[in-house]
Amino acid sequence: METGTIINFVVIALFGWSVFTRLKPVKGLRNLNAQEFSNELKKPGKPILIDVREPSEFEGGFIAGSQNMPLSQLPGLLTEIPKDQPVLLYCRSGMRSKSAAKMLLKNGHKQIGHLQGGLGAWNGKLTRK
Repeated sequence: METGTIINFVVIALFGWSVFTRLKPVKGLRNLNAQEFSNELKKPGKPILIDVREPSEFEGGFIAGSQNMPLSQLPGLLTEIPKDQPVLLYCRSGMRSKSAAKMLLKNGHKQIGHLQGGLGAWNGKLTRK
């Protein structure tokens, strides 16, 4: 095999692995569609609702009752999130909330759900500052 062919194969394999690891299910994370997410928000003993978008995105519209804890700042905020309460996460598309969930699960949180598809899939009302 030629060197160029080997390099192309390696690049394609790395790209495929990268896509797979970003899209594969996260063990312990509940992927909730918009209706399921809305139902979770209405349950007694409401869960902690966290928007992991950046502050400028949050100000443009957020789900009522949510706290803004940007993914970029989340490692420093982990101690502020109780481990004994359910946590619901969301972002714009669902990718950052999935990353945040991985972080929380590694930190010992057990009851985590995220809005699959993010606010793009949300059909509920948004609140603005």
